[in-house]
Amino acid sequence: MKLGIVGLPNVGKSTLFNAITKAGAEAQNYPFCTIEPNVGIVTVPDERLNVLSRMYDSKKVIPAIIEFVDIAGLVKGASRGEGLGNKFLSHIREVDAIVHVVRCFSDGNIVHVEGSVDPIRDVEIINMELIFADLDTIDRRVERATKQLKGDKKYQAEIDLLKRLKEALENGATAKELDLTDEEKELIGDINLLTLKPVIYAANLPEDQIRNGGEENEYLKLLIEFAKKEQSLVIPVSAQIEAEISELDEEEKAMFIEELGMEQSGLDRLIKASYNLLGLISYLTAGVQETRAWTITNGTKAPGAAGKIHTDFEKGFIRAEIIGYQELVESGSMAAAKEKGLVRSEGKEYVVKDGDVILFRFNV
Repeated sequence: MKLGIVGLPNVGKSTLFNAITKAGAEAQNYPFCTIEPNVGIVTVPDERLNVLSRMYDSKKVIPAIIEFVDIAGLVKGASRGEGLGNKFLSHIREVDAIVHVVRCFSDGNIVHVEGSVDPIRDVEIINMELIFADLDTIDRRVERATKQLKGDKKYQAEIDLLKRLKEALENGATAKELDLTDEEKELIGDINLLTLKPVIYAANLPEDQIRNGGEENEYLKLLIEFAKKEQSLVIPVSAQIEAEISELDEEEKAMFIEELGMEQSGLDRLIKASYNLLGLISYLTAGVQETRAWTITNGTKAPGAAGKIHTDFEKGFIRAEIIGYQELVESGSMAAAKEKGLVRSEGKEYVVKDGDVILFRFNV
């Protein structure tokens, strides 16, 4: 699953990406520094793995991962080819969700492509470029569906939905704001609308305001109010501080975060929120060889979850022996949990929950 980091030039995208992935993407004070999208695989913070690895004396720990793509800065007119325009829009089309970095700080030493700091204007610039791109996509799709309608009336429902979407987009709304049903989303799923992709706003705050979560930052307040209308989440971060934290070892990192009065870094919160945004959860396996988090989509049944380990596990699925993470920790060991009758045997219809510790039984 991929998350694309987007925003106007010079809002802190590449600095944030560097901190997330330590990939060393070039970060400079001028537009279009990032031309080809940098890609980084990052781990999802999960303290449960450390607890289980100590319990089982595991030789290694393997966390869940997600992929972040640092996409070059969009500018006004990108949908018409301005800047590096449509190339960037195609990169956004390839991701599953968007992390939109928004500048919420003033600094005369860092040029703003629009000449001033205004988070709502910045967000609307990006949204309008995505809307223009979606309108072009919809027009092409309506033209095709209209031709197909002559031979198959089933395309009428698709045309009606596309026209409703077009009207909303022309009025400045994003596709997300229409609150489409699952059936409607499936009907147009293959056209991959940019404004239908889920979004998290990463509010890039000045270093001296991150300690209290940016409570006094007026830009942040405006962004939070704006995000409510599309039910998007806003995560306050300081890209510069996160870049500094990313260079520390785990002990130094913990001390630094504590000194800042934070329970966890802004990046850890952003990564976890991104994982949830994609509708992902983790089930856990534990043993002497390894403790591991396995990524599945929320709602996955036991055989499908087993197939993440190996296709043979799914083909030959017999049952799953399951206990919730918290119950296992409170019991102190799997043996103690079994004595208490806390380990359940579940069949093919069981929907796996986040934090389930599972042993699959299968026969091929």
